[in-house]
Amino acid sequence: MVKVKTLILRAPGTNCDQETAYAFQQAGAATSLVHVNQLIRREEHLFSYQILVVPGGFTYGDDISAGKVLANELRLKLGEDIRGFVDRGGLVLGICNGLQVLVKAGILPGIDSGKEPKITLAANDSGRFECRWVYLRVNEESPCLFTQGISRLYLPVANGEGKVVADSETLARLNVVLSYTDEDGNTSPGYPYNPSGSVADIAGICDSSGRIFALMPHPERHLRGTQHPRWTREGAKEHGDGFQIFLNAVNWAKKSL
Repeated sequence: MVKVKTLILRAPGTNCDQETAYAFQQAGAATSLVHVNQLIRREEHLFSYQILVVPGGFTYGDDISAGKVLANELRLKLGEDIRGFVDRGGLVLGICNGLQVLVKAGILPGIDSGKEPKITLAANDSGRFECRWVYLRVNEESPCLFTQGISRLYLPVANGEGKVVADSETLARLNVVLSYTDEDGNTSPGYPYNPSGSVADIAGICDSSGRIFALMPHPERHLRGTQHPRWTREGAKEHGDGFQIFLNAVNWAKKSL
């Protein structure tokens, strides 16, 4: 049986690649951990895959700013390859550092040739690394295929630069997929529900096609019900909230096989 092929991108400082690969394997995909230099040297080719993932971590030590060095590599050395991959219907997922990378590479909120992105990720308002579980509301009107059939999520975040910042023009046309809420689903919840101070409580965005999606929380860290921090008191579901994101991606990509 032919499986969907997923490329998990690696670079110095990536540290969530194995967990992300496991998530896609559980969803029925075949995965390959590929270093960015293998793509640059053409030892591996994007067109061999249906899904590209930029996982979490601290690539290149987050020098300059979080994700910036890897973003420059993607933009300057692999920009045309990624554009072609997307044009052929490929899916792109960015998680935590992956959101930072995709935004700073100009791949999100959309691939616009020659335009400087007017959105970025900045240091958390708290001035510290935030590691906590957060409540998320899914914008069911967004075109995002990764979140189809999902209305709420409970996932962990772990970042020091998770604050989405955008100018008013960009913010008005942004495809917001995930927003931070409190436990009752109320918007504008404030800290610590919005752990970074992200404008408009934004936790995840996608492009206009819904095939490029990135989020600050970590869905690969909540695949099993027993990973929920209160499962012993509340009971464990078969799957954690993050699993459906990976399953949706694999099921969509199967259509192209």
